[in-house]
Amino acid sequence: MKHRIFLAINLPKDVKDKLSEYEIKFSELPCRWTRKANLHITLVFLGYITDEELLEICKITKETVSKHELFSINLTKIIYGPPGKPSRMIWAEGEKSEQLGKLQRDLQNSLGGLPVGEKEEKGRAYAPHITLGRLKQWEFRRMEPEERPEVNEEISPPVGGLSFEVNSIEIMESQLKRGGPEYMVLESAPLKL
Repeated sequence: MKHRIFLAINLPKDVKDKLSEYEIKFSELPCRWTRKANLHITLVFLGYITDEELLEICKITKETVSKHELFSINLTKIIYGPPGKPSRMIWAEGEKSEQLGKLQRDLQNSLGGLPVGEKEEKGRAYAPHITLGRLKQWEFRRMEPEERPEVNEEISPPVGGLSFEVNSIEIMESQLKRGGPEYMVLESAPLKL
């Protein structure tokens, strides 16, 4: 049996609650919003994996992650994504983080898989993002540019962003269903304390 696998950082409930409020704020946008339960930061997408490969991926992921210390992520902006390209999504963007970038590269190098987000050069910080929604392209393009709401907003509870501590990386399975994807945590790989 094949499993559709990716590695991700899951978000605390209070962060998911806050991010899901933007669906109401930008409700006039033709957008397929991500279900609150599915909000996450993808680090590595591995694609379809066999049961045997999955066991090896769990082992390698735990070994790799255990060499990295806990860190925090600070989400700072809600923007159209990806930056510098035609708008396809609504993103919550985070501050660049060297620790997160090193972890993401180490996982990528030890597991292979498809790169996520911008191509990172060695030693460069990684800017995390969360897909809040995917724009319905046909409807979005039909809107006059001046009718489109500006989506470039600072996240500001209580001071300068929405922060949370990362203490594990999850090995996730995505099952594509008629009502949208369902994500399940298969294994959790704790960071070094």
